[in-house]
Amino acid sequence: MHTAEHVLNRTMAVMFGCGRAFSSHIERKKSKCDYRFGRGLTAEETAELERRVNEVLLSDLPVTAELVPAEKAAAELDLRRLPPGTGGDGLRVVRVGDYDACPCIGEHVARTGSVGFFRIVSSSFADGVLRVRFRLEPPAA
Repeated sequence: MHTAEHVLNRTMAVMFGCGRAFSSHIERKKSKCDYRFGRGLTAEETAELERRVNEVLLSDLPVTAELVPAEKAAAELDLRRLPPGTGGDGLRVVRVGDYDACPCIGEHVARTGSVGFFRIVSSSFADGVLRVRFRLEPPAA
């Protein structure tokens, strides 16, 4: 789920310029991400978002983690969600191929091809917040 969240966040930024989720709740069965956004998604946008996320996942990119000095991470990545004082010994940065890089402490797969199929369960919009709920279906055998 964490790897799918990374790909979703990057895809939202690419498609809509909204940046990464400011809040997320990642669970094994179903997860959600909240974005600062001006409206709800159309059915066409939802389908295209799902398609693009799956395209990245199916491309079987390597997923790696490395400890990066905080100064270097701050120069390359958006660290606004991190608590103050984080990164004294460096930050664990997870990279999804050359598609995404983000500080993260979550568990990840070794390659995106093992994530499964990304499905948007629903989305809603209220008070400037777009919430996208998603789940994963097992990869094809």
